[in-house]
Amino acid sequence: MGKSGSPSTVRAGGGSRSAETRRLLVEAAITTLKEDGYAGSSARAIAERAGSNQGLIFYHFGSVANLLLAALDAVSSERLAHYGASIDQAGSLVDLVGAATDIFSDDLDAGYVTVLVEMIAGASATPGLGPEVAARIRPWTDFAQRVIDGALAGSPLGSVVPSRDVAHGIVALYLGLEMLSHLDGDRAPALALFAHATQLATLFSPGQDAPATKAKAKANTNAKPKTDTHPKPKTNTKETP
Repeated sequence: MGKSGSPSTVRAGGGSRSAETRRLLVEAAITTLKEDGYAGSSARAIAERAGSNQGLIFYHFGSVANLLLAALDAVSSERLAHYGASIDQAGSLVDLVGAATDIFSDDLDAGYVTVLVEMIAGASATPGLGPEVAARIRPWTDFAQRVIDGALAGSPLGSVVPSRDVAHGIVALYLGLEMLSHLDGDRAPALALFAHATQLATLFSPGQDAPATKAKAKANTNAKPKTDTHPKPKTNTKETP
């Protein structure tokens, strides 16, 4: 049995009379998940961080678990919007991998993945939480599928690659990489995998160089032409009498 004020159940939430209070509580819940984990995200801890009363959590959200789900919703919505903006700027498969690499690092730096990791961890102890968390991962799969369909449009692979299955695999791999990097604090193996993916992407993008290759080519283009330091011998143009 969960202790009083702990996220032990998921049940119908309250209304939204005060948007500002709800916003402060959601932001406090996100910070608490990042810093104290799911187990430490009690009503008291969140309310203190928000400078609010514990009772307002139950008034606005119905339970601590529902508040934590709202926190996950806020993080997911913000990240999906960011993903979309980054992917829209990608003009090739290589660019897509580069955008994914930047997003991966941003997620770890800002601690966004911690919120999801803690919610997944709490799903085993909180009745009804697992399906709720899974439902919030589904939009990520939908997003990945749209990106794959767009990348393969007009390609022979588009008719044979099951984009939904590939999208599910990409999301699972991405989350797994973020979780492992979060747990051991070492993102180097994951970044190395992204680097390999970039090289692989160049094989499917004729004429598209990998970032390192493009940088090298640019450096060569901007380099000054070499001058001959050995003067050529003068030629005697004077006619012989």
